[in-house]
Amino acid sequence: MAEVKEVSKKEKHAFAAGKFLTFALGEESYGVAVLKIREIIRMQKITPVPQMPKYVKGVINLRGKVIPVIDMRLKFEVGEDKVTERTCIVVVQINNVEGMQTSVGLIVDAVEEVVNISEDEVEDPPEIGNQFENEYILGIAKIKGEVKTLLDIDRVILEEIKRF
Repeated sequence: MAEVKEVSKKEKHAFAAGKFLTFALGEESYGVAVLKIREIIRMQKITPVPQMPKYVKGVINLRGKVIPVIDMRLKFEVGEDKVTERTCIVVVQINNVEGMQTSVGLIVDAVEEVVNISEDEVEDPPEIGNQFENEYILGIAKIKGEVKTLLDIDRVILEEIKRF
């Protein structure tokens, strides 16, 4: 099994520079590197999978390929899941535990925009009060007066990928 390598703060900031797709979960904004995004699709019927955590909603058939779907609102505990006209599934491609590429769907409240972030716009996350572990976070960026949490999406969903 491949392990996710630990990185220094400087390396995290360097990883956090570049283009990010930002999305909303509740009142918060998050970003995922554009290179990890495969596509954005509308909500569709999700087939439940027994004995999964509450935030693993199940699987979908995406052009003949079955992919797991995770409700990011439930994963990050930012309220109950709710579907609106802006709710969508962001399909990301991550490295699974064997180092192979795997597609996963992330249910988000709304996609916001693609932003270009420089290394000096990224700060370390605060050490207290996080709703989830800092290892998931590449950094915190301030963009157009708003704070965006930049996610290391491989780390965010590594545990779920081990189950599939």
